[in-house]
Amino acid sequence: MTNQTISVGIADDHMLFREGVKLIIENFENITPVLEAENGHDLFTQLKNNVPDVILLDLEMPVMDGIEATQRLREEYPDVKILILSMHKEQRMITYLMEIGANGYLLKDAAPETFEEAIRTVYAKGFYFNEFVSHAMLNGLRDKSKTPPKIGKDFHLTSREEEVLALIAEGLTTVEIGEKLFLSKRTIEGHRNNLLSKLGAKNTASLIIKAIKENLIIVD
Repeated sequence: MTNQTISVGIADDHMLFREGVKLIIENFENITPVLEAENGHDLFTQLKNNVPDVILLDLEMPVMDGIEATQRLREEYPDVKILILSMHKEQRMITYLMEIGANGYLLKDAAPETFEEAIRTVYAKGFYFNEFVSHAMLNGLRDKSKTPPKIGKDFHLTSREEEVLALIAEGLTTVEIGEKLFLSKRTIEGHRNNLLSKLGAKNTASLIIKAIKENLIIVD
């Protein structure tokens, strides 16, 4: 467990839900809610003065919904981790949100310990895929398999990049990958950035999705 405090923002148009999530988070060690917003527009207004590490983002909000907010967050605040909160279980929606830059997807009826795990994991590793989301994403990708992929087939990964990609997909952090391959953190970050560039991915979550779509990662 990290000793570094993780700051969290909550964007949801239901005040009672925001307050409930805030109370839950306040009981987690080294996780602190620092921002509450009632919609996407309100969120970006507050982000001018306070940018949290992780944002819990509702999908259905007035003024600016979670989809638009996710796209804009990726453009203006690329380092912020986005954890979508929703009751939607549609597989294609989950896949789409990951592709446009969300780092994880969590159902609103999740248990408090799942909220804590999701926040810590998305902060440390850059993505959070629980069993439900992993299943939904894989099915969503397979459903779209007849659609031509957007990225070309002419990219080439080095053997080292393939190793790093496989370890990223296993959920290892940059430090853990470096220790496993006996490489520096800076070198691993270089390989990761090359992978993001070659596959046209916005973050770790979308990198894994694009790698699956291009059969660079084999899934059961």
